[in-house]
Amino acid sequence: MRRNLLLMLAMVLVVSLIGCSGNETTNSELNDDAVETVEETTENEDETAENSEEVTEESGDVLRIGMEAGYPPFNWTQKDDSNGAIPIEGSPEFANGYDVQIAKIIGEALGKEVVAVKTEWDGLVPALTSGKIDMIMAGMSPTAERALQIDFSDAYYNSDLVLIVNENGPYKDATSLADFNGARVVAQLNTFHDKVVNQIEGVEHLSPMPDFPILRVAVQSDKADAYVAERPEGKSVEVAGIGLKMIDLTDGFETSPEDTAIAVGIQKGSDLTEQINEVLAGISNEDRLSIMDEVTNLSN
Repeated sequence: MRRNLLLMLAMVLVVSLIGCSGNETTNSELNDDAVETVEETTENEDETAENSEEVTEESGDVLRIGMEAGYPPFNWTQKDDSNGAIPIEGSPEFANGYDVQIAKIIGEALGKEVVAVKTEWDGLVPALTSGKIDMIMAGMSPTAERALQIDFSDAYYNSDLVLIVNENGPYKDATSLADFNGARVVAQLNTFHDKVVNQIEGVEHLSPMPDFPILRVAVQSDKADAYVAERPEGKSVEVAGIGLKMIDLTDGFETSPEDTAIAVGIQKGSDLTEQINEVLAGISNEDRLSIMDEVTNLSN
């Protein structure tokens, strides 16, 4: 109907112009202009419809990965797609990190394009259960509490805990938990990191903070003496040269495998669980360590 209407309007325009005296344009030229206008409009409509169809078709081939994009070396935000970064949905920015690189391997095996959905830590599980994202890959441990709401894949990384301190502070030469007696120690909100702080005798357990960038600033600005993190975070801050140091504890915190393992969060009963586990089984431990080393260097 739109094409017919445009054609009729063009013909009315032609007749009106023909009826005007003193117009030097010929009837033939006017007819040609009218036809060209209709053809251009039709081509634009066809192109728009074609692009719309492409977006619709491609949307089913996208794997949407929920992450903070602020927890290097597992995930972070950057300005471009260099070094294998993936787009962040609804943003001109990109995400990269260990989670991203493993997600890309999964996506390639499943024949899907991977995009990051930047989500605050507390919003990840609700985003998954509501269908806003397809998977959580955010350095998340498969705890029993979380497993009540979502399923988890096999582990794609296993880590241990360290303490991050000011490289020039009073705890720079610490080696054991006992050395932190009386220290002000903080950890990330709603993580098992916060639960182990009280294993330090005489510790001043500070209120947990939302993310690692804030934790780093807390130690840098002397609002805390140390924060709990995993080894990749420790290596990352040391390479970054931001005045922080990793304390590799000789005794260490007591943890359970469900806490130190990192796994993919998936909706309850999803067929993706089995598919993802098959992909992860094909990634050797050497390859996993190699990927972690590479992204740790990139994150600084």
